[in-house]
Amino acid sequence: MATIATPRRTDTRLKLILYVLGGGGAALVFLVPLGFALIRSAQPNDVVMGAPSLSTFFEWTLDNFDRLLTQGDMARPVLNSLTVSLSTAVLTAVLSTLAGYGFARFAFRGRAGLLSVVVLTMMVPFQAILTPLYLELNTIGLTDSLFGLVLFSTTVNLPFGVIVMRNSFASIPAELEDSAHVDGTGTARLLLSVLRPLITPGAATVALYAFLASWTDFLGALTFLTDPDLFTLPVALSNLQQGSYGQVDFGLLAAGAVVAMIPCVVLYVALQRFYVAGLVSGAVKG
Repeated sequence: MATIATPRRTDTRLKLILYVLGGGGAALVFLVPLGFALIRSAQPNDVVMGAPSLSTFFEWTLDNFDRLLTQGDMARPVLNSLTVSLSTAVLTAVLSTLAGYGFARFAFRGRAGLLSVVVLTMMVPFQAILTPLYLELNTIGLTDSLFGLVLFSTTVNLPFGVIVMRNSFASIPAELEDSAHVDGTGTARLLLSVLRPLITPGAATVALYAFLASWTDFLGALTFLTDPDLFTLPVALSNLQQGSYGQVDFGLLAAGAVVAMIPCVVLYVALQRFYVAGLVSGAVKG
């Protein structure tokens, strides 16, 4: 006997087809440029600069990456970027957690107004206050310093982190904390032992966001750093030039871009489930 497709089953199948087509199209939008960058990074510069040809398309080599480590001397900029980005991620996550807990759990005068100010700071691009920030850091002697760059990056990423962590704490029932306080648990132990597993998605989201923003920051690093030994990876990649007229070696530049993508992709894939959960935390309550 032939099975008659019900309208509900047909509607479900149509939704599945649309989901696959939409998801596949979105994936191609992101994966095709990545694949193109990987291919270009493995091609000599004359092939990259030449007219597209099928005969030279498969001339792949690791010479660009070899020259990146020797001629480009990328080891120090990569280490500088890792130092700044990891420090920014940790400091932003810690400060955001403490501030978010205060906004979510402590009732004090002006709390709503102060939280509104935090939200408003997210709407001000840091380029607009770059000059005052430079003058401030220069006054206290923190220009040409990786620590100064960490403070700058943390300041820029802190408002977003505070909002995420405030929503994470607001989504946790207050009765859980009341029970812990009845058992004699202090605030520090409450955060580290009781609430830490519940706010991990939010904290991971803040850390990941701060790491990616700091890792890809070019203007801030270019403004606050003038010592070549302190250059981060984005600034160092902008200096990959050769020739008497400053001709850019695009094969070398593509290899550098691939190296710059690796930590971002690895970290995002590793923390993806926390990132999604952290972004939607507090969406219903708080």
